[in-house]
Amino acid sequence: MSQQFCVIAPDVKLGRDVIIYNFVNLYGCEIGDGTKIGSFVEIQKGARVGRNCKVSSHTFICEGVTIGDDVFIGHGVIFINDKYPRAIDANGSLQTDADWEVVPTIVKRGASIGSGATILCGLTIGERALVGAGAVVINDVPKNATVAGNPARVLQSSEK
Repeated sequence: MSQQFCVIAPDVKLGRDVIIYNFVNLYGCEIGDGTKIGSFVEIQKGARVGRNCKVSSHTFICEGVTIGDDVFIGHGVIFINDKYPRAIDANGSLQTDADWEVVPTIVKRGASIGSGATILCGLTIGERALVGAGAVVINDVPKNATVAGNPARVLQSSEK
């Protein structure tokens, strides 16, 4: 790990043989053994990335996201954890953590998410599913399915 210009908070749980490239921000998260984290990645508190994953550059993994083992995350993938984001509350004050609820997302073992995909919250991407580049995922993705588009739709599904 070169970790030049990286911010890795003391509460981060790093597994063995984790590789972290430059310009990474990690806090309150857990990273499994053998995982590679590319440059310009942020992983927030409460997020979990499994073993032997590859998280490519410019990706944002927010609070509430759980990524299983052996998952590939392409460049510039964005996860979302708030269904109704607002800057201010009903009184016009800036929102605080008390004004919203984290909506969890799960990416299961062996899934692959293509570059530029946006993953909305409250859904599950099934085992060995493939999310095409640039897809906007708004619904669960079945196990072994390939999805693409905006909104993402199932293109094929197999029992392999």
